[in-house]
Amino acid sequence: MAELDLASFFLALLAGAIRVGTPFIFVSLGECLTEKSGRINLGLEGILITGAMSGYALACLTGSPWSGVFAAGCAGLLLGLLHGIVCSLPRVNDIAFGIALILFGTGLAFFLGKSFIQPQAPMLPAIMLGAWSDDERVRSALSINVLFFIGVALAVVLHWGLRSTRWGLMLRLVGEHAESAHALGYRPVLVRIGATATGGFLAGVGGAYLSLYYPGSWNEGLSSGQGLMAVALVIFARWQPLRCLWAALLFGAAGAIGPALQAVGISAGYYLFSAAPYILTLLVMFVTCRPNRTLNGAPGELSLTR
Repeated sequence: MAELDLASFFLALLAGAIRVGTPFIFVSLGECLTEKSGRINLGLEGILITGAMSGYALACLTGSPWSGVFAAGCAGLLLGLLHGIVCSLPRVNDIAFGIALILFGTGLAFFLGKSFIQPQAPMLPAIMLGAWSDDERVRSALSINVLFFIGVALAVVLHWGLRSTRWGLMLRLVGEHAESAHALGYRPVLVRIGATATGGFLAGVGGAYLSLYYPGSWNEGLSSGQGLMAVALVIFARWQPLRCLWAALLFGAAGAIGPALQAVGISAGYYLFSAAPYILTLLVMFVTCRPNRTLNGAPGELSLTR
């Protein structure tokens, strides 16, 4: 019986790591792209919530969850574009404006999303990879949303693109030394605006996953700080897309410990285990903020390094 419970726990943990980790994948990849250009966007929390609300609202109105994903991405792109343009102005601090963007994005989403709290939107489909099994636990664990596979493919493409393509080399050069990029004929301001807008689009898609699949509803407490945790995740991953993928799954597993224990009938300490992602964030910041490790792999133009 103990073995059965242990198997159930690990299957539930696997399923939870994928479900909880998927929005982290999109938000962290978007922030990785933004920070590679030499800019940090702390407004991800506001973008994530705005994306969740926009996606849920349009899915309700159109009956199509994929139109909701597109709307969420566009909402994130607009907020990312706003961040990129404003932070390109003289004497504007990107960290301070990012905090302002959190307040603006969450306030806008709460105001516009009040009428969509009760209606039920269509959910995103899942691929039943466990259909071959007669075990309900296996089928549940291997019921994986399409966006997860898109996120994995995106991490691989970004890893390759940043290393092996002209745009990737340009982005890295702008992030490392903007003056050198300008001397070669590139326009660092436009590159950073484009990177921040693209990062916002990905964060918006992550928000759509929250409202249209897991947990699959729109409410004001939907994000639970995942946007801010994603910033720590990118630092933990050393600004590498593939590491962002694995780190997102790690954070997802941390967030799934409580539900996984409940799945095997253990409810004691549920709220303590629910705090695991936040504890992990603090541990990551504590470990990575040592003087000899903090800047390892960070783009030279990033605000954290200057």
